[in-house]
Parts: sequence; structure tokens; C-alpha cells
Amino acid sequence: MRSLEVVATGPLALVQDLGRPGFAHLGVPPSGALDVPALKLANRLVGNDEAAAGVECLFGGLRLRATTSCTIAVTGPAVTVELDGRPVGSHTPVWLTAGQVLAIGAPATGLRCYLAVSGGITVEEELGSRSRDVLSEIGPAPLKAGDVLPLGTPSVSGGADVVPPTVAPAELVVLIDPGPRAQWFENPASGLAKTWTVTAESNRVGLRLDGPALTRAADYAERELPSEGLLTGAVQVPPNGLPVVFLADHPTTGGYPVAAVVRQASLPALAQVRPGTLLRFHSSTRVWNR
Repeated sequence: MRSLEVVATGPLALVQDLGRPGFAHLGVPPSGALDVPALKLANRLVGNDEAAAGVECLFGGLRLRATTSCTIAVTGPAVTVELDGRPVGSHTPVWLTAGQVLAIGAPATGLRCYLAVSGGITVEEELGSRSRDVLSEIGPAPLKAGDVLPLGTPSVSGGADVVPPTVAPAELVVLIDPGPRAQWFENPASGLAKTWTVTAESNRVGLRLDGPALTRAADYAERELPSEGLLTGAVQVPPNGLPVVFLADHPTTGGYPVAAVVRQASLPALAQVRPGTLLRFHSSTRVWNR
């Protein structure tokens, strides 16, 4: 059987593909890779379909031993990649023979790297996906030393060439549109445009922010809201006024008002945000005044 053996995992390593959308009515979030372009790129580099499952590696430390010849690629932020202790680089296809060990270091910027392997990781699917959902605990368990990851049959087509990595900024500007409950807050556009700090309580469920709390508008100061559906990127504001930006493993309902929604184009960057990163929301003023 073609496979990879897990030698070490670092802080957290999860099998992820493009997720399981369409099950919100069952209480199941979409999950999948937080940095979708990075996983798709890694798959293209090794000749896979973009939807193939790979490994999402939090802050490096992943080590894998090949039991068969295969091609791997590591994407996301720039990171040290070694093969049997020899640097081979990220964002490029790397060929392994049976017995060789691949190691991923800690990225200098950003947070999550993605590893794809020719043939894709073919652990058992749940609800049509191989992704781990950390909130509902659906999908393959977080990787641990000694795990064996089965691989599919490699494509006969070649992969892409070397691609330069992106650099995660120290301060991130996130594009948003008004949420369904924007009117619940005083001057929501200007309030969200202030500088926020990403806290250490953030994870795949959502980013928790610290900064100048948003204030409820007078007409909504004492209002309560029944639970309602949420989208990935929803900016929900609990009673303390400090926003939570929901990511791929978010709950499917929430009882607090959603002041804004992150635009699709800004979601991948949120996957690479470290605790302590400064973040500002931005949108056109005229959008809020419609």
C-alpha cells in the first residue's frame, strides 16, 4: 500500500480537503482547508486534482516517512523543508523514495502550511469529505506519531513548476460588507475600521479580536436575538463588543448579531493570522449607507 508514516506532528496537523459544504441544515459546518488557495496550489504542484486531501500543519513540526516513492509539495507561507536533513525548499515538487523522511520547519511569517502528496491522502470520508472538523469532531482525528496515511494512485500528468510563496503581513486589512444586523451598532463601519489585535484564543472555529469595543445602538441596547444561520466569514459581536470572525469550523447558528461579513477574497489571509497580529476591517462607506 502506498502510504506516509507520521513521525511527528508539531502543535497540530490535520487532514483537510475542500470541505463538506451543504450540511448546515444538519448542524455540520463546511470545514476544509482554511487557506484554500494554498491547498489547491500544493495539489497542482504534485499533479493532483485541486480537491485532493492533504495535511494542514499548524506552525510546522510535521515529519513524515515515505513507505513508497512519491512527490510532495509544501505551500502556504515560506518555510524550511528538509529531506533526510537536506534543505529542499517549499513551493516546489520534491520527490521522495521509500524510507526518506520529510520535515517541515516553523514558518517565519504566517501560521499554516499545506502538504500535498501525489495521489492524495485517502483516509475514509465522512459526509463526502476527508476534512477534520475540530468543533463537531467529524472526520479523521488529528494526526499523531505512528499514524499511517494511505495514498491514492498518482496522476499520469505532471505537476506545476516552482511557485514563489506569499508573505503574511504584520498588519492585515480585511475586506468586509455589512452584515444582516449592522444596524444594531452605532457607526459600525467606522467602529470595525479601528485596529484590532488577534488573540491567542483564536482557532479554526474563529478569530477572537481585542480592541475598542463596538457599542450597541440605543434602539437595540436591550434587544435579544434568536439563533440564526452563519456563514464562514461572519463577524459576530457578543455582549462585550469584541468581534469574533468565524472560520471554516464555525457553528451553524449563533445568538449574537452579525455586524459584517468578510469577503471571500480575504478569507485565505485569515488562515495565516498569528496571535498578536494587527487587523483592520475595510469597506466602502457608501455600501453601509444604502
